[in-house]
Amino acid sequence: MKGKYSIDNIIGKSDRMQEVFEAVFRVARSKATVLLRGESGTGKELVAKAIHYMSPRSKGSFIKFNCASIPEGLLESELFGHEKGAFTGAISSRSGKFELAHKGTIFLDEIGDLPITLQPKILRVLQEREFERVGSERTIKVDVRIIAATSRDLENLVSRNKYREDLYYRLNVIPLFLPPLRERGEDIPVLIEYFLKKFNQENDRSVTLDKSALQVFLNYNWPGNVRELENTIERLVIMTGSNQVSASDLPVSLSIRRVKTTDRSSSLISNIEEIEKANIMDALDKTKWVQARAAKLLGITPRQIGYKIKKYGIEEKSF
Repeated sequence: MKGKYSIDNIIGKSDRMQEVFEAVFRVARSKATVLLRGESGTGKELVAKAIHYMSPRSKGSFIKFNCASIPEGLLESELFGHEKGAFTGAISSRSGKFELAHKGTIFLDEIGDLPITLQPKILRVLQEREFERVGSERTIKVDVRIIAATSRDLENLVSRNKYREDLYYRLNVIPLFLPPLRERGEDIPVLIEYFLKKFNQENDRSVTLDKSALQVFLNYNWPGNVRELENTIERLVIMTGSNQVSASDLPVSLSIRRVKTTDRSSSLISNIEEIEKANIMDALDKTKWVQARAAKLLGITPRQIGYKIKKYGIEEKSF
């Protein structure tokens, strides 16, 4: 099956990604609800777009909505719209995301973060394809395909009564699992090549990785998946002083690999602390131990970096 399937803007030659591509080809022509599962940064939005643009609805709208990015009090209005005067600040009527997606596709990202109070309304749209705007009694019918995505363990949420079981089954008609980058290592060189070409063109550079740097990339665990790899390549292209990057030019954090242990909880905490310490040391090294500049580079306050330096026992002589 290797090499048989490909999708524009999604890079992957591994068997795992070929399986994903084949599934996308199969479900795209249908009307079925799709639930994309996978860690953050694995490309769920790209797959959702691929399904839409390969479907009979491709000429319709593709509306994306992140269920975790809007305050709970505004979610219903954002999704279903509202009438003028429905609440303070509603100075005019407004269509919601489901209306805007009529005849097209709506992509509900982070569906696992949907508040329990709003879940019955989403369930009704899935079942009946109808709803009412906030402040209105008029029922609106929509012809919309729903693609949802989550990095949460929905089964666990259902077992703890944090998620409606009937909504879970309505969403889980066709589940597609996107593998983390650490499980498809053979795609890493291809992704590196793609991102280097992209960011070199954008920044008028000609940066390459030597074999030692490539080996570090292959050994790294990539907890942030493809998004983390993309950001790392962009940062290297912009910040590196030479056109060839070696292992010594890479951030210290990239040399940290996952520690395998039976105690998963303590392993996770230890790994996070290792990464945090390495990032702080890398920032201090780049700023020649100017803590205020290092803090700005890390996106934290000088007070916070001072606390972290003391916590991890980092001393200037250790560089």
